[in-house]
Amino acid sequence: MKSIVDRFLTYVSFATTSDELTEMTPSTPGQMKFAKYLKEELSQLGLKDVSLDNNGYIMATLPSNCDCEKPTIGFIAHMDTSPDASGKNIKPRIVENYDGTDIVLNKEKGIVLETNKYPEIMRYKGNDIIVTDGTTLLGADDKAGIAEIVTAMEYLIEHPEIKHGTIRIGFTPDEEIGQGADHFDVKKFAADFAYTMDGGTIGELEYENFNAASCKITVHGINVHPGAAYHKMLNSMRIAYQLAVMLPRWETPEHTQNYEGFYHLIGMEGTVEQTTLTYIIRDHDRARFESRKKEMEHLVRKVNREYGENTAEITIRDQYYNMREKIEPVMHIIDLAKQAMKEAGVEPKVQPIRGGTDGARLSFEGLPCPNIFAGGENFHSRFEYLPIQSMQKAMQVILKIIELA
Repeated sequence: MKSIVDRFLTYVSFATTSDELTEMTPSTPGQMKFAKYLKEELSQLGLKDVSLDNNGYIMATLPSNCDCEKPTIGFIAHMDTSPDASGKNIKPRIVENYDGTDIVLNKEKGIVLETNKYPEIMRYKGNDIIVTDGTTLLGADDKAGIAEIVTAMEYLIEHPEIKHGTIRIGFTPDEEIGQGADHFDVKKFAADFAYTMDGGTIGELEYENFNAASCKITVHGINVHPGAAYHKMLNSMRIAYQLAVMLPRWETPEHTQNYEGFYHLIGMEGTVEQTTLTYIIRDHDRARFESRKKEMEHLVRKVNREYGENTAEITIRDQYYNMREKIEPVMHIIDLAKQAMKEAGVEPKVQPIRGGTDGARLSFEGLPCPNIFAGGENFHSRFEYLPIQSMQKAMQVILKIIELA
């Protein structure tokens, strides 16, 4: 049986950064390359109905090995990594028996994972921790989840004495750009419920997430030679800046926590002639979420009243909604996950996701799908790391869910 660590290290060798600008599915060729590798691996392990479609979605089945009536359970993870940091040429290394001090990731470049900046790492003293070389992310989000699911399936195949119902697994592309569920065939997946293995810290169990939207504002200007610009020039960059600072200063990711929502400027590109602002809008409360979108539209109208009609244009696209309303009617699947964690020696931490997963959209498509920890920390960052023991516990939780169902 291949170790979960070796499997994970193999997976992160694939560059699978997603890219929302390509308008393709999967959005980058590296994801399909990785998908083909996974398809072959699953087939060799002995899973059934292994499929890979043209959009890069993988599904497979571990058939039931008992006569008893058990639900069909799904486990889902995503193949892409975030475009927030490079995912190419990842150079992981293992810090054995971590001693609680700063970790020098890259001596040559002076990159250090400092405990005063990332104090959560102190929880993992004595663990073996996989880190980066400080120039790329690691890819634990969500290749740790894939490694946990595949290793759990291999374990069950090699231990037929563990009786279980039908298990479905699914791996998706482009989750990090909000498109992971776009072409997921819930009917074909045919599970009664599922879990995404896409959380962070050990013990996380989440069935509440942000309502989410993307927002693009394009500001049109008029360029005139600055020596003759009086009452003629419209500098789109300056107007865009004016619009940006009209948003509440403290309602940003770096100033909010728990259930607090935010506006997050994630991109700005411009010239005097044209400037584009790209935002994401987040809130757990649906009414406040709708109010935030209306506020963005109000600010654009305000700019247009001052500078002229169509100076600024706005496009808002809803990405996903809070899955809580779809999970609450089937809370037994949360109770099942809690019990599985306890039996695996993990203390459940039920909390809202300050983000989203494929499971949020899938829940609204008829597949209740809460989120379980994959074990990594500092996702989307050059300082991402993965305690090996957390990854092993996540795999044990998968096995316990299957056993207890």
